[in-house]
Amino acid sequence: MERPLRILIVEPSAIVVEGLLSILGKRPEFKCLHPLYSVGSLCDYVRKEKPDLLILNPTLAFDAKEVLALGLPLVALVYQYVEKDRLGFFNAVLDVRERSERIPAVLQQAWSSAPRPEEASDESYELSDREIDVLKYVAQGLMNKEIADKLNISIHTVISHRKNISRKTGIKSVAGLTVYAIMKGYIASA
Repeated sequence: MERPLRILIVEPSAIVVEGLLSILGKRPEFKCLHPLYSVGSLCDYVRKEKPDLLILNPTLAFDAKEVLALGLPLVALVYQYVEKDRLGFFNAVLDVRERSERIPAVLQQAWSSAPRPEEASDESYELSDREIDVLKYVAQGLMNKEIADKLNISIHTVISHRKNISRKTGIKSVAGLTVYAIMKGYIASA
């Protein structure tokens, strides 16, 4: 049997945390680490305990750049309305109203959809200059046609660059790509 997936829950509600711990504790494929009720010591805790997956309440005040830099698959734990932009860099969304038997599937989907560091070993994952140009326009909210017009390339070429950017970064959402572009200094943060 493979080792269990080590999960860290970051959620201020003790009731929600205890419910998740109860559900996941019955599953041999998961091992829940001691939960955090705030993001204050998140980075230090992650470096020390090395979880495989992070379940995080997206309404907590956290630095998206810092959380993304941890390199963990992220699951948004929601029980109220959260803006789509805020959810953009999460690998999956877990609603607290989800049936308990569905929770493992959501976590497994987040785990399997996240890029693995070992996947990067065969190929260069540096963005080309043209991919960086496309990324900048994506982060500014331009559509494929608008990017194609600005760069004097075809829409098909833009789509190809966007696929390469997503493959290389492991980020599929516009919000996540925007955060990535800011982190890398390709665009200035507001």
